[in-house]
Amino acid sequence: MKLIFGSANRHKLAEVSRILGPTYKVILPEDLGLTEEIPETGDTLAANSLQKASYVWDRFHLPCFADDTGLEVDALGGAPGVHTARYAGEPKSSARNIARLLSELEGVSEEKRTARFRCVVTLIIDGQPTAFDGVCEGRIGFAPVCEDGFGYDPVFIPEGFDCTMSELSMDVKNTLSHRGKAMLQLVCHLSEHHG
Repeated sequence: MKLIFGSANRHKLAEVSRILGPTYKVILPEDLGLTEEIPETGDTLAANSLQKASYVWDRFHLPCFADDTGLEVDALGGAPGVHTARYAGEPKSSARNIARLLSELEGVSEEKRTARFRCVVTLIIDGQPTAFDGVCEGRIGFAPVCEDGFGYDPVFIPEGFDCTMSELSMDVKNTLSHRGKAMLQLVCHLSEHHG
């Protein structure tokens, strides 16, 4: 089955392709000639996820999905939340986002640096949207470790681990990550309803 992933992020494409496995061929909108930025103007993760998936569906009328992910830091009242990707402004930059986050958490003790990644994935088949949620609890470290990860992975330490998300293998990350959990629900849904 071919699925269009409403994203321009090749890192995310590799991650979701690995989770979905060989049964599904995942392509990006740009592979079909859609190069403009997909809008995400909602005020919640669910609204953005639905908006992005709907945008792709409206153009191609092919099975598609999109996600929106937010980092919720308890000491910051749930920020950056829906503004996670552009926390430090435009153009979006993981390094600047991390720098702003660490600056705002300066002086906050380790036990008060609890946070979670939340992901909402919206699948649209035959015009019908279905949403899936995934959460990964953890805490924010004091400095970036291992620049291999993308987004906030170099400072996010998942619950039960002593290392950042960016230090984990892709397979381990996919079993515990917010996106991995939401995508596994999507896989179960596809196999039950569209297998």
